[in-house]
Amino acid sequence: MNNPSLIEFPDKIETPRLYIRPCLPGDGSEVFIAISESRNELIPWLPFARKEQSLDEVEAGVRESYAAFIKKTDIRLHIYLKGTDEFIGSTGLHRIDWNVPKVEIGYWLHTKHTKKGYIVEAVNALTHFALNDLSCQRVEIRCDERNAGSKRVPEKLGFKLEGILRHDHLDENGKDARNTCVYSLIPGDLD
Repeated sequence: MNNPSLIEFPDKIETPRLYIRPCLPGDGSEVFIAISESRNELIPWLPFARKEQSLDEVEAGVRESYAAFIKKTDIRLHIYLKGTDEFIGSTGLHRIDWNVPKVEIGYWLHTKHTKKGYIVEAVNALTHFALNDLSCQRVEIRCDERNAGSKRVPEKLGFKLEGILRHDHLDENGKDARNTCVYSLIPGDLD
């Protein structure tokens, strides 16, 4: 890909219950609230949740992500409920290599919206978008080996567990090494 910033991206990706759209300046307050209310559940798995951030810091992060989205170096997306337009979490296409092309999908939800199938629905739509609309040759999901909820998402969607990276990252205490599961899906896996 000569210039990824020229890639057209839809205003939103819709599913039966959700819509997923690029993060936008001004989204910081709803992201701040969701992280604050879900911090205890997010801390073991997501480094950004381990540090208390101010509203301004979260908004700055959203704006930095929006700049990366414009350049298509990282695509942070926000998930909303149809009908109410309530922000419920985030997903996105990360660790992008446009030469292959390949992406990694990450995700998290506000705690009050877990166990309703929203992430499976969102990741399914995003996977199909990456494979079909972006012509990706590989979609990855990586998660901590202990994170049963996160592991269920790729398993339900037909991703293949390629392996476990031993002592790949540190636990929330910053000292203990943990393992990372690597799942992938390539064109043809869903046929």
